[in-house]
Amino acid sequence: MKKHAPATLRNREAIADVLARELPAGGTVLEVASGSGEHAVYFAEAFPQLTWQPSDPSPEALESIAAYRSEYEGENLLVPIHLDASAPADWHAQHADAMLCINMIHISPWAATLGLFAGAARVLEEGAPLILYGPYFEVGLEPAPSNLAFDAGLRERNPDWGIREVAKIDKVAQDDGFLLANRYEMPANNLMLIYRKG
Repeated sequence: MKKHAPATLRNREAIADVLARELPAGGTVLEVASGSGEHAVYFAEAFPQLTWQPSDPSPEALESIAAYRSEYEGENLLVPIHLDASAPADWHAQHADAMLCINMIHISPWAATLGLFAGAARVLEEGAPLILYGPYFEVGLEPAPSNLAFDAGLRERNPDWGIREVAKIDKVAQDDGFLLANRYEMPANNLMLIYRKG
C-alpha cells in the first residue's frame, strides 16, 4: 500500500538541484530511511545514470516503496531492502558510491546517527559523499522559531528525538573519517550537509 509524505512534493526539486552538484557521475546511491518511496522514484528518474537503492527499517515503508517501484518504468530503481541505521553491522548493503539520508536524524534516536556514519564508513570509498537533509541547529546562528517549535513537539512525542546540532554531527563524522565538505541552505529552514569520506 502506497504511503504519501506531503513534504516530498515540496522539497524534492530543491534537493535534486543539490544532488546534481554532489552525486557521482555513475554508480549506486544508497538511500537510508526512504520512507514512502516517493523520493526514491523521483530521484531515480531524475538521475538515470545512477542506480538507486532505497531502504527502510519499517515493513510498511518497504511495502510502500515497492508499490511505487512497481509503477516506475525505469530499470535503475532496485528492490527496497530492510536497513536499520542504528544497527550498521546488520546492513545488507555492502557497497555504495554515495549515500543519502533525508529527514531521519531528527525523528530517530541518536544511535541512528551514530550508526549511519559507522555504516557509511564501511560501504563508501574515499571521497564518496554522505548527504543529509533536514532541520539542524547551528552554533552562533539564531534558530528559526518554527524549528524551535518543531523541536519541542518532537521531544514531546519521543524524548530521544529532536533537531540535532551540526557541531555534534560533525564530531561523529570526524570520528568515522568524514569531513563536512559543503553546506546548503534549503527552503523551510532546512539544510543539506555534504560529508565526504577522507
